[in-house]
Amino acid sequence: MTLPSKARGALRAATAAHHDRVDAVFSHADLTDREGYGRFLQAQAGAYLPVEAALEHAGAATLVPGWAARRRTGLLRSDLAALGLAVPRETSALTFDGAAAVLGGVYVLEGSRLGGALLARGVPAHFPRDFLAPGDSAGWRSLLGILEHTLTSAGDIASAIESASRVFLLFESSGRRYLRTDLR
Repeated sequence: MTLPSKARGALRAATAAHHDRVDAVFSHADLTDREGYGRFLQAQAGAYLPVEAALEHAGAATLVPGWAARRRTGLLRSDLAALGLAVPRETSALTFDGAAAVLGGVYVLEGSRLGGALLARGVPAHFPRDFLAPGDSAGWRSLLGILEHTLTSAGDIASAIESASRVFLLFESSGRRYLRTDLR
């Protein structure tokens, strides 16, 4: 059982509207259609790859135990290659300054892993789906503990929220670009 966390609760509440917009944009992807699924993966890659690279550069491995196992860039690149699709060029110059900002970014990526596991159920078995493969739920619980232990001040929580918000905005932008949605 996961206990409520002050940091998690604050992150969740403050980024709920961002999360809802990202869900709305990505809900337009037809994961049962090869072209639609490919665009979905490219939309994911347009945000996921630069975020994970920036988190790596900012020292996520020193803050999050098992960071190497949490990384999914290789899986996403592999799924795109299996579909014969190009990996989007990274256009974001995202940076994460400080532990709280890094944890805000990791929070979004780890949350996307949980959502991806649910989405994988709707993807045909013959499509590459390593990127959407479920992770270990212990990893999510571990992250919640790290958030609670590390994000102890209002300033830390605010930094994590700002960081998570930027990551959500990048996912929304990438989704709009690749999924061609006109949602406002």
